[in-house]
Amino acid sequence: MATTITEGTVAPSPRTTTEPPKGDVHVYGHLKEGKGQIICATEEAGQARNRDVRRNEIVVGLGNMIPLWAPNVTLYWRFNPRSFNDFPDAKAKIRSMMGTALDDWRDSRPVNFAERDQGWDFEVVLRNAADCDARGCVLASSFFPDQGRHKFYLYPTMFEQDEDEQIETLIHEFGHVFGLRHFFAPLLETDLKSEIFGTHVKFSIMNYGEDSKLTDADRDDLKTLYKQARSGELRAINGTPIHLMRPFSAIGT
Repeated sequence: MATTITEGTVAPSPRTTTEPPKGDVHVYGHLKEGKGQIICATEEAGQARNRDVRRNEIVVGLGNMIPLWAPNVTLYWRFNPRSFNDFPDAKAKIRSMMGTALDDWRDSRPVNFAERDQGWDFEVVLRNAADCDARGCVLASSFFPDQGRHKFYLYPTMFEQDEDEQIETLIHEFGHVFGLRHFFAPLLETDLKSEIFGTHVKFSIMNYGEDSKLTDADRDDLKTLYKQARSGELRAINGTPIHLMRPFSAIGT
């Protein structure tokens, strides 16, 4: 049974993403005739390098540091009032899908989420137009751990997908919120250095193509990463230091 996000904390229950991209495009789901490719805009792709990097671990890091959330963090969120003025009935469905996506991460989810209008850390924004270019169409975009306030964008194109695809998109975007980069970041998103952490498995929700699935290895690696980072056992990965972040709501600046 999926957790429905209401005012309060959600607790943490699996799914897919598909069709290989051309070039450096991240494809979320099955391509539909006439729809083009579907991409993630949370991080823009850089140039392909270092093509022998293994594609079977989770990837973290933003250049000179690896931002993760500190212990006992709750991220407070709200619906952006203006963007939902004309679509108030969409809120219940989006709450439910967000809850299901977070459930799929199970107990590996490193932070709690609660909805409130004041002192929020991010707001869900419903865009009123598609964002498409020669590469394809964006479904959603999120953010990485830091002390700022953020937007979690949902685009009309996302709601043209079937419900499983919509939930998989949210699972992927919450992966970014937890600090995960795209699986192919060491190859294609090299503007910001990334580091590989974890075990050898074939699939990852942060990957693309038919192998893009949330797996037990994704969950186990994320859980292990946070456990070791928060205990102080792991302070850096390949020399890149881990920074434990507290959100805007806890800092108040």
